[in-house]
Amino acid sequence: MFHLRVADQVAYACRLLRKAHARDARVVVCAPARVLAELDALLWTADPASFLPHVRLPADAASPAPADPTPIWLVERTDQAPARDVLVNLGNEIVAGFETFARLIEIVPEDEAATQAARRRWKYYADRGYALAHHEARA
Repeated sequence: MFHLRVADQVAYACRLLRKAHARDARVVVCAPARVLAELDALLWTADPASFLPHVRLPADAASPAPADPTPIWLVERTDQAPARDVLVNLGNEIVAGFETFARLIEIVPEDEAATQAARRRWKYYADRGYALAHHEARA
């Protein structure tokens, strides 16, 4: 599922992760380091009344134990996280190992470079037979 024209990608991802956690989904968020840092900070401060359990690993961190119970992983590479149900991509590239997840969510900000990169990813997935859908975040 592509979520397109997202005004604030990190805030949108935070809301999506809250919904996923409420449904007991296990999620990996893959993004560049600066985006992960912003998301990590927001997950700690967005809602002072609740805690959203997550872990953030820097690019050079070793892979965790496969049985780690933390439901949300923030990583630069999917091989850093244990197996999970959902992959959320906040980057402009195709995430290596995306096909091992039951569900892929692409959150695309409303800038031209991100839109062009999303079109390339859409074509890549479509050319390989994946069922695709999109949601316009704003009119």
